[in-house]
Amino acid sequence: MAQFVREVMTPGVVAVRPDASLVEAAQLMRAQDIGDVLVAGDRSLLGVLTDRDIALRAVADGVDPLTVSAQAVCTPHPVVIGPDDAVSAAVELMREHAIRRLPVVEDGHPVGMVSLGDLAVSEDPGSALAEISRAAPDDSPGSMIR
Repeated sequence: MAQFVREVMTPGVVAVRPDASLVEAAQLMRAQDIGDVLVAGDRSLLGVLTDRDIALRAVADGVDPLTVSAQAVCTPHPVVIGPDDAVSAAVELMREHAIRRLPVVEDGHPVGMVSLGDLAVSEDPGSALAEISRAAPDDSPGSMIR
């Protein structure tokens, strides 16, 4: 079992500028096969933007995703954890705040992300969530509306 967040996190950061459009953010999510991006400026974390944020806070309200910025729709001041914090602390933060993804920040700069799936793979490798998290994405023609 992993002891520190550094051991379970997905290193690296997928981020957009605060002024990036929602279309830019969504295209990056699609290209990276992820459900969220960090909103960062000058290497500082400003927020987290999820596919759900785009759908519920923008598209559902009828706004033009080409003209709305990532910063306007993201969750500002996200809960974060450090890479040298205990995995148990990450679990507790995710439980307490009912979140599935937790940015990993070191010296004020985002360095990775830890997800519920990352924790499942590390802490309960035989679980259904761990198996799903390890599975390759489905890129078959019928898997996306085109």
